[in-house]
Amino acid sequence: MAVLKGLASPVRVRILKLLHEKGAQNVNDIAGVLDLPQSTVSSNVQILEEAGLVRSEVQKARKGNQKICHSAFDEVLVAFKEDIAKVKGGHIEVSMPLGLYTSCDVTAPCGLCTPDGIVGLLDVPDTFLDPNRMRAALIWFTRGHVEYQFPNNTKLANGTAKAVEFSMELSSEVPGTSADWPSDITIWVNGTEIGTWTSPGDYGDKRGVYTPDWWKLKGSQYGKLKSFKVDNTGSYVDGLKMSDVTLKSLDIAAHHSIRMRVGIKDDSIHPGGINIFGRGFGNYDQDIVMRIYQA
Repeated sequence: MAVLKGLASPVRVRILKLLHEKGAQNVNDIAGVLDLPQSTVSSNVQILEEAGLVRSEVQKARKGNQKICHSAFDEVLVAFKEDIAKVKGGHIEVSMPLGLYTSCDVTAPCGLCTPDGIVGLLDVPDTFLDPNRMRAALIWFTRGHVEYQFPNNTKLANGTAKAVEFSMELSSEVPGTSADWPSDITIWVNGTEIGTWTSPGDYGDKRGVYTPDWWKLKGSQYGKLKSFKVDNTGSYVDGLKMSDVTLKSLDIAAHHSIRMRVGIKDDSIHPGGINIFGRGFGNYDQDIVMRIYQA
C-alpha cells in the first residue's frame, strides 16, 4: 500500500521521473527543475522514501548538509487485467537502453560512452564487451552490427500484432564530423533484412540538446530520429517504403522475443559508419524504442 500511496500523486511521479532521467538530485535542485516549493518537495520525497521508491543520503555542502535523492528503481509496473485489455487496439511500447545489446560484431574506428565518460578503450572492438557498456548513451562503429532482443509483449496481452516499429536516433560516422557523409544503415528484424536508410551525414554544427558538456565539440553531436516500421503491406522508414518485407515474413507470433539488428553491411554502397544516440546524448532523450501495434 505504501508503494501505491507513493505513486498516487502527480508531484511524486514527476519527482521519480526526474530522478530516473537526470540521476541523483538534491532537494533544492528538484524544487528548481520542477518549479515547486522546497517544502512540497521535501514532504513528497519523505513519502517516496517510506515507500522504498527513493533512497536518500546526506552529504556535506558549502553550508551545512544537503540531502541527495536517488531513484531506487528504473521501472515500476502495476498490472491489472483491465489494463492489459485496454492495450488492445493501441500499442505496447518498450524502451531498450543502448548498451543492452545481446550480440555485436563491430570494426574500428569504434567506441562507446556514457553521459559521464568514455567506456574502456577507443577503437578496440573488445571494449563492446565491457560490463560498463550497460550505461552507454552513444555507440559508434565503422562496419558490423549490434543486435537487441525485445520481449514480445503481445503474448502477455493475448493480442495479435498488426505492425512493429523501432525508433532510434542515428547518424553517419566520420573522424570529426561532416554533414555530407552518406552512410547506408541497415535494419534486420528476427534475422530478416527489412531495408536500408541512407544517413546524409555526421552532424556537428552545434551541440546536441542532451549531449554532455565534456564531449568535445568536434565530435558527433546528434542524429536524426528515424522510425522503421513493418506491417502487413511492407517495411517503411518514416512512412516511405523500403522493401516488400511484411510482418508475416518475421513470424512474430511464433517467438517470445523480437530481435532487432542495426548496422553497416560490408557491401554497402555508402559504408559511412554509424552513430547510435541514446538517453543522455543527441537531440532526443530516448533509447531505442520498440512499439507493437495491436490488431
